[in-house]
Amino acid sequence: MIIQRPLYLRKLISRRHNGMIKIVTGVRRCGKSFLLSTLYAGWLREQGVENDHIITINLEDRRNRKLRDPDALLDYIDSKLTDDAVHYIMIDEIQHVSEFEDVLNSYLNMPNADVYVTGSNARFLSKDVITTFRGRGDEIKLYPLSFGEVFPYMDLQKDRALNTYMLFGGLPQVVQKSSEEEKNEYLKGLFTHTYIKDIKERYSIKNIEMLDELLNILASDIGTLTNPTKLTNTFESVKHTKVNRMTLTSYLEYICDSFLVEKASRYDVKGKRYIDSPYKYYFTDCGLRNALLNFRQTEPSHLMENVIYNELRVRGFNVDVGVVPVQLRKEDGSRERKQFEVDFVCNMGSRRYYIQSAYRMPDEEKMKQEEASLRNIDDSFKKIIIVGEDTPVLRNEAGITTIGIYDFLLNENSLDL
Repeated sequence: MIIQRPLYLRKLISRRHNGMIKIVTGVRRCGKSFLLSTLYAGWLREQGVENDHIITINLEDRRNRKLRDPDALLDYIDSKLTDDAVHYIMIDEIQHVSEFEDVLNSYLNMPNADVYVTGSNARFLSKDVITTFRGRGDEIKLYPLSFGEVFPYMDLQKDRALNTYMLFGGLPQVVQKSSEEEKNEYLKGLFTHTYIKDIKERYSIKNIEMLDELLNILASDIGTLTNPTKLTNTFESVKHTKVNRMTLTSYLEYICDSFLVEKASRYDVKGKRYIDSPYKYYFTDCGLRNALLNFRQTEPSHLMENVIYNELRVRGFNVDVGVVPVQLRKEDGSRERKQFEVDFVCNMGSRRYYIQSAYRMPDEEKMKQEEASLRNIDDSFKKIIIVGEDTPVLRNEAGITTIGIYDFLLNENSLDL
């Protein structure tokens, strides 16, 4: 089964011949190699590029172990540049090469070379791209398959398909496995033998038990505000374990650097400023989160919120947690300060959306609760409530739009409905 990834293919096409090194990063097994060597290379061939002008090198293949030497790799690529026409150089798992930045930079000013690489999150992260290439690297962050990408290949009704997706996530090899038992075993093994191993090796972590427990806490509390102090207190009160706050803070950074989890900061909508702490953490893939918890805590409201967050990030939005402070007058005439929360404040250039995730709104009281923060925002940006059912798009007198989760996930223009 070949699952198309049109969003990322368009990103690669738009960056073609831009004079920079295109670097595809993302969580392990999310399809970085497939995107380059199959989808993008296939598109190039459709445009008339000859096979000998598409140079693909997989450095994880032991048959290519000699090319892990930087000079050998340089000589090999040079030998393939046979004429002045553009050659597309695609190197998988570039971190296996010492001094790889020198090799790649050697092709920056060559008009017949267009360079693309992937890097494992074990030793090649977003911050490495920034520090290593200093403006000469163009990062494309790849996420696991979105619901919109996998749904056409699922022989299920929308509700069952979404439930399956929220349970097992969107890693390509998981999606293509037929039984739940296979999906379950693959995800558990991947988490233990790949992701944890990567983090342990990169940062020489000694306290694996603390790392495991921290991941368990984050997985149990997706969508919950937290910070290192609160997490430290959780270890001491619930786990009866003393932990070093600075060590815990470092572990949080390692987990986010590995692309397993993303941190959403709090933003004061009225004050137009960021609030230093606490934060919310979301898993890049719900299947990995559920496997970590042995598929015990699968509350659809929390998983839907995580899926919405991931979809917004896939679409290129910067996503924060909104805080709306208001002054309320009490019955005795005194004033009370209260803070309402907006699940997501989404920004992309001049565009902004305020979004609430509401799995169910069964009555007017619940509707008022979900609308409260949105009604207290006095700017003109669009305000949206996403509900976990198939429902027509509705817009009330306050300008708040309600859309169903399926419309949101399956229509790339859903925020403008």
